[in-house]
Amino acid sequence: MEQLKRTSRPLELTGLLILVLVPLAAGASGLDFYVSFAGRVLIFSLAATSLNLVLGYGGMIALGHAAFFGTGAYTVGILAMANIHAAWLVWPLAAGSAALLALLVGAVSLRTRGVYFIMITLAFAQMVYYFFISLRQYGGEDGMNLFSRVELGPLDLDNDIAFYYVVLAVVVAVFYLYGRVVRSQFGRALAGVRENETRMVALGYPVYKIKLVAFVFSGAIAGIAGALLADHNQFVSPGMMHWTQSANLLIMVLVGGMGVRYGGVAGAIFLLSLEELLRQLTDYWHLPMGIILLCIVFFAPSGLAGSRTSKPRAGRASEAAS
Repeated sequence: MEQLKRTSRPLELTGLLILVLVPLAAGASGLDFYVSFAGRVLIFSLAATSLNLVLGYGGMIALGHAAFFGTGAYTVGILAMANIHAAWLVWPLAAGSAALLALLVGAVSLRTRGVYFIMITLAFAQMVYYFFISLRQYGGEDGMNLFSRVELGPLDLDNDIAFYYVVLAVVVAVFYLYGRVVRSQFGRALAGVRENETRMVALGYPVYKIKLVAFVFSGAIAGIAGALLADHNQFVSPGMMHWTQSANLLIMVLVGGMGVRYGGVAGAIFLLSLEELLRQLTDYWHLPMGIILLCIVFFAPSGLAGSRTSKPRAGRASEAAS
């Protein structure tokens, strides 16, 4: 484990350095659009990572995470209509509202398993989707535009470069907290639940509470990602909550690697970059995208970031359950 930490730390610092240099490289090459694209990738990396916590570490196959993602986004939009733009207030409220929804959904759905859990999370997400469609004062099915981004002290967040660096700072802070959680005793217990829930119950672990806390924490992270995307696009719509958005996040996690700390990041970078590339090459980009995803399933079943760490993860989970 110590060896894994020593090898991963330089990779983390290198990745962070690359992300810091993205706006400078884009500006120097005249490709300013890619600053916005890189910000979008960071935001979806955060959203996919939130799902990876419950799916990869907890073994809970949820198909309703877009509800928390969209709730965070709509919190930003609703507060903007109320003329509340302070980031220090708006973003925590977005995370809190998504966490509260996750608490309500998790309290019910986590009493089930397997396909029943999948269907209940999907049903709740679709209920939230149709609820926001019915809110005509907030644009209904058409959504609503945000005329400015949130305010953060002297920073001009309407400037894409400034907003990108703020998004990067938020993502780094959340990933630091996320890493502390998954490496903690709680994270090891959660992995133990994934490996053998019956055994964890027999050992006296409060399995339902562990899963519920993970589900709520995951919902809060998804809410932050949704809030960032709302400000990034300066637009929110119920489409952010549709089940297809949940499926996209699920694909990102599967492609990147379930239960791997940066699996959601790898999946988001790969999927969004591939989509952007194929869109430029052909209008029929869905076909080659599908073929490439099938190849990943066959040749890298543990995901792009999962093959190197899949065995150690299983070992750590077994240790947690013993």
